[in-house]
Amino acid sequence: MTDQQPHPDRPDLGRLTCLAGRSWRVDELPGGLTNTNLRVRTTDEGEPLDVVVRWGHADVRLLGIDRDAEHANTDAAYRAGVGAPVVEYRRDLSMLVIGFLPGRALVDADFADGAVMQRAADACRLLHAGPRFTGDFDMFARQAGYLEVVRENGMRIPPGYADHAAAWDDVRRALEAAPRPTVPCNNDLLAANYLDDGEQVRLIDYEYSGNNDACFELGNTTTECSFSEDQVDAWCEAYFGDPTPADRARVRAQALCSQYGWSLWGFIQEATSTLDFDFHGWGMERYEKAAATFRGGGITRLLEQVAGG
Repeated sequence: MTDQQPHPDRPDLGRLTCLAGRSWRVDELPGGLTNTNLRVRTTDEGEPLDVVVRWGHADVRLLGIDRDAEHANTDAAYRAGVGAPVVEYRRDLSMLVIGFLPGRALVDADFADGAVMQRAADACRLLHAGPRFTGDFDMFARQAGYLEVVRENGMRIPPGYADHAAAWDDVRRALEAAPRPTVPCNNDLLAANYLDDGEQVRLIDYEYSGNNDACFELGNTTTECSFSEDQVDAWCEAYFGDPTPADRARVRAQALCSQYGWSLWGFIQEATSTLDFDFHGWGMERYEKAAATFRGGGITRLLEQVAGG
């Protein structure tokens, strides 16, 4: 029923209920380090269907991915007005089918446009005001879990990684000294997970989603998209409107959390993934950003501002 022959590196789409008895064509979408993402459009006389099939192939046990939570939170993001509708979820096939969203995936350079940055910040704010997510996300707990995986499996990490353990605890204590309510967060908003149609930005990919400090969401984007210091300030203003010194400091501190914690994800993927991708370099880029901040002279003042607000 399909105009494309079965492919050994693709899922059996014919087992999906939404495609039963249909014919379709498939286009592979770029990106996806833990998924294969396929755009599937029906070609028969029935009601047109245009969807994205997310086929998970990562080691969810080692990476801490909860596919059931991803499904639930994808639906919650749609109800918040910022995500794609869920068409079908097949846990047994590791497939999540969502409606195709028009628009262009952003790249880092797009955030130099103030209008794009504002639309992206508006999308984050809309998600954070939406229905509560299934599960919570805490980078300190996640980092500890990843570090245990690394040590138990003898995976390669930078020799100096553990040297920053005391400073990492200082960051945790500063954030805990001025706790903020958690909100629904994507927690993995690199540029490509922002889709912009010119009027609204929508957010995709909820593998690591959970309720979290909104400032982690914001800080994660600043580091994933390589914001300059001026861009970090503009990002805070786009989200908060009139950010306090504590708001700005908290976003920067959470960017550090993103760098130090997610770097381990890269080292785990280096040891386990079959993809032709430089996961070690990916992890080192984030680790080196974190190490520079830990070694820098401004971290004490930064954490004082965080704890004070």
